[in-house]
Amino acid sequence: MSSPKIYTRTGDDGSTGLFYGGRVPKDSALPMAYGAVDEAQAFLGVARAQASQPSSQSLSAGVAAELDQVLSTVCKDLYVLMAELATLPENHEKLEYGTSRVTAEMAEALEVHIDDFKSRFEAPSHFAVPGQDPLSAALDVARTVVRRAERASVSAVADGSHVLVYLNRLSDLVWTMARWVEDTTVLAKDA
Repeated sequence: MSSPKIYTRTGDDGSTGLFYGGRVPKDSALPMAYGAVDEAQAFLGVARAQASQPSSQSLSAGVAAELDQVLSTVCKDLYVLMAELATLPENHEKLEYGTSRVTAEMAEALEVHIDDFKSRFEAPSHFAVPGQDPLSAALDVARTVVRRAERASVSAVADGSHVLVYLNRLSDLVWTMARWVEDTTVLAKDA
């Protein structure tokens, strides 16, 4: 049995198909928003991979596993965001909370992680300069891409959506994780 082809040729005219139907130009608000979220998800994956690299040996196995778990969950959540953003407003009633529509609880779960990570280090009293180590630098890049996704989503979200809240909390979480990683690697170096 042959597998279906990856290419469909339907987007060769500069349009793209949406979840639950409809087509829009690729540079319209919806594809720009879910495309930015897709990019953020990829950069979070880079940070996740960086955490498991031998060069990150200053991280304990427990720290690396915790980062992997949180980032994996976030990456899965971003599929939900992309589904919501890839749906025309007239099809939103077809979306399912937690599967293809963001819930308030998804954003609240990020707040729990933010508070937990923040409780483990003292926040810097000045602007953090990115690049202390490869993992925190990867997290900082991911954070800026999440912020761009948030900006791109402003004109794409429907009333009552939790997408913007989720992306705003996600950028806070990624910033907090980067600072926690920096604090953790400094402590490991000093040990």
